[in-house]
Amino acid sequence: MPSPYKTLQVAVGVFGVVALCLYPLAALWPSGWAWHQGPPHHSDYFMMIVGLYATLGVFLLWAARNPRAHLSFIWFTVWSSVVHAAIMAVQSVRGEHHGGHLLGDVPALLLVAIVLAGLVRASGLRMSGAPGADGDADALPQRRL
Repeated sequence: MPSPYKTLQVAVGVFGVVALCLYPLAALWPSGWAWHQGPPHHSDYFMMIVGLYATLGVFLLWAARNPRAHLSFIWFTVWSSVVHAAIMAVQSVRGEHHGGHLLGDVPALLLVAIVLAGLVRASGLRMSGAPGADGDADALPQRRL
């Protein structure tokens, strides 16, 4: 069985590839990934999101080589996925697009967040340079009066 760190490397890489594949996913299953009628490229908004996720995908692939060195970026991916999923879930329930998105985008974003957070924790990784990151109270900055 691979170590949690090795599994984290693989997961970060897989999620990077998936982020790069947002456009093809929307072309294959528009109701689950796109918020407009017609082909994906007919929406300027959607193409902006594709650009953001393509960039995220490239950086996730980079981070997969050495997750320890890119831990803050991995946590950014976790928390931005949670926030994105929450906003999208509310908008899906309120709007006309609820079916596909509650079964497509929202679970996919939560899966990314849960898997990456779980693997980071299982790997025992801590943010280096963060005060108290190693649990040492002496590492916290002292205030002088």
